[in-house]
Amino acid sequence: MSVRASVRREVSLTAFLALTLVAAAWGSTFPIAKDLLTRVPVADYLAVRFGLAALCLLALRPRVLATLDRRAVVGGAAVGAVYGLGQWLQFEGLTRSSPTVAAFIVSMYIVFVPAITVVLLRTRVSRRLAVSVVVATLGIAVMSLRGWAFGTGEAITLVAAAAYAVHVLALSAVARPGQAHALAVVQMATITVVLAPWALVGGVTLPSTSADWTSMIYLALIAGGVAMLVQTWAQARIAAAQAAVVMTTEPVWAAILSVLIWHETLDFRTMLGGVLVLVAAVLVLGDEPSPRPRDTTASTSPLDTPTREE
Repeated sequence: MSVRASVRREVSLTAFLALTLVAAAWGSTFPIAKDLLTRVPVADYLAVRFGLAALCLLALRPRVLATLDRRAVVGGAAVGAVYGLGQWLQFEGLTRSSPTVAAFIVSMYIVFVPAITVVLLRTRVSRRLAVSVVVATLGIAVMSLRGWAFGTGEAITLVAAAAYAVHVLALSAVARPGQAHALAVVQMATITVVLAPWALVGGVTLPSTSADWTSMIYLALIAGGVAMLVQTWAQARIAAAQAAVVMTTEPVWAAILSVLIWHETLDFRTMLGGVLVLVAAVLVLGDEPSPRPRDTTASTSPLDTPTREE
């Protein structure tokens, strides 16, 4: 194996591990967000959450947007709008459907990503990756499904899954090494702008207690801003379909954290489904790293290397 190939594999492994941490952060949010949404409307919650995330990321590097050209700003705004749409649809669908069925349906972006890659983008998917998608889907179904009904809530959630698939693919196309921080700010700000009009109708409802504000700050900074920053960095370095498989470990982390923090019990189906999802993630790790349209060895740090400032 050449030195360049070895470095590329190390970078890919780091990206896989980074996305695993993103999935863990997302997995921790479900019980927190579910509780908060009983007091804060969906649009208000999302607008405030991503607005805080954008402001905090921008405060860390005030001149970071100067690293982007017009094309990157437009691309970042576009993928941010798609992600914001997916978030809004997911939570609206959740209010109209069973949480377990909704969890399964929204995870179907793992199927949509390679399907779009093959059918629309005419890109070949490796056999190992195809198997990992099937195994992960089966694992999610075993973990999540306890019955089935398809109504308005499920239909809305399915559209959310499609939006997430488009976001994963588009982010892989837009993301460049060294621009993760700036692109994360653009995405967060765009989500806020898209959702603000919905939140402003009837006035914005803010958290009213210190506990709710603590939850909102965690959801905004860790599961919002930092998670988007890490996801953008990682997707500049691995293929979209591989990223989708790794990120479906989210329900596994949700189950693990529910046991460790909220002292819930795991049944056999949850454990079996979790094992299948983890097997799928390991299969993806063994897949050959896909060549990227830019040099993935340019920056191997989880943090961006500043380009024109600082």
